[in-house]
Amino acid sequence: MAGNFAIGCGVMVVAGSLNDLSASLQVSAAVAGQLITAGAVAMGLGAPLLVAVLARFDRRWLLTAALLWFAAGNALSALMPNYAALLPVRALAVLGAAVFTPQAAAAINVLAPPEQRGRAITTVFLGWSLSSVLGMPMHSYIGEAAGWRWAFAMVALLSMAAAWGVWRTVPEGVKPPTLNWASWGRVLTHPLLMGMVGVTLLSAAGQFTLFSYFAPYYRQVLGANATQVSLLFFWFGAFGLLGNVLLSRWIDRLGAARCVHIALVLMLVSLAAWPLTGPTGGALLLGGLFGGVLGMGAVLVPWALGCFSCNSAQQARLSQASAAYAPATLALNTSAIYGGQAIGAAGGGALLATQGFGPLPWAGLAWLVVALVLSVWVARRLRAQGGHV
Repeated sequence: MAGNFAIGCGVMVVAGSLNDLSASLQVSAAVAGQLITAGAVAMGLGAPLLVAVLARFDRRWLLTAALLWFAAGNALSALMPNYAALLPVRALAVLGAAVFTPQAAAAINVLAPPEQRGRAITTVFLGWSLSSVLGMPMHSYIGEAAGWRWAFAMVALLSMAAAWGVWRTVPEGVKPPTLNWASWGRVLTHPLLMGMVGVTLLSAAGQFTLFSYFAPYYRQVLGANATQVSLLFFWFGAFGLLGNVLLSRWIDRLGAARCVHIALVLMLVSLAAWPLTGPTGGALLLGGLFGGVLGMGAVLVPWALGCFSCNSAQQARLSQASAAYAPATLALNTSAIYGGQAIGAAGGGALLATQGFGPLPWAGLAWLVVALVLSVWVARRLRAQGGHV
């Protein structure tokens, strides 16, 4: 959980400090947002490839090394003189995240008893929710007050601390079953497993179409100051954490698939209501109550409740559907998270550069509707097969 906290802080540091990144490096918000795209592409491609290459390593050593790589990469990123130099360093740094997140899930899948795996995996992923509560507001405030370089340096320190914690805590000899190329082929050609991975890809694309540009939206559209931007990130993170806590308590009763559907519907509600947060939309309802920073806080609540809990439920869903293929499916699911981030950030950046903020929530909404339809189809097919692949 501590490792995922550091990883989550590092993955979201660009979005949190986007305002200062854009101003300091003298590029537009849309261009600066492509740091998210580059990092997500590297993580999306790296997750399945690296798990295949590194599958035989002891997870204590592997998880610790991944966090140290992440720490070094973020420290180097903080020293880069311009955007052109920062972009490749950022892409290399996040390969540590591509290794850590799926391998942490695979390791806990081995360590936890079968009847507790759903809760164990969601607990490990509480680190991501905690990073949204503390990391995003911290990055935003540090970026606004001291500059984005200090935000990246903070991620490096957190990653080193997490590496020490993982080394002290994870036992020796944790090695999930390795898969041969034939097994990988069966996973990649299985319609239900890849359908579940597709839900993650579509969901992430929908969210990051808009999520990548929260900071400039708050500043440019809502007129929020540095403190208000940080508080909005904290507010989002607090409800994200609450959503994951509730998920960890209810997932074994409700089932992972149903939890995914609930999370997707919650996010759809927020994106549908998003246009009401602007100065024009807010004036149309209750005398402008939903406009501005306060209205933004209300609209963020359903999205936050569903955001991190959806990813956690998806990890549990894949693990429960096929424990034998879990190392591959969890790596592919992580790849889908980051692939979706790349698609969303790139698409959102293109829309922002040409049409402004207006189309972003509708584009995100379309991705999430497709994700929900696919998720329901997969759940019905899987249920007809007895719940296992």
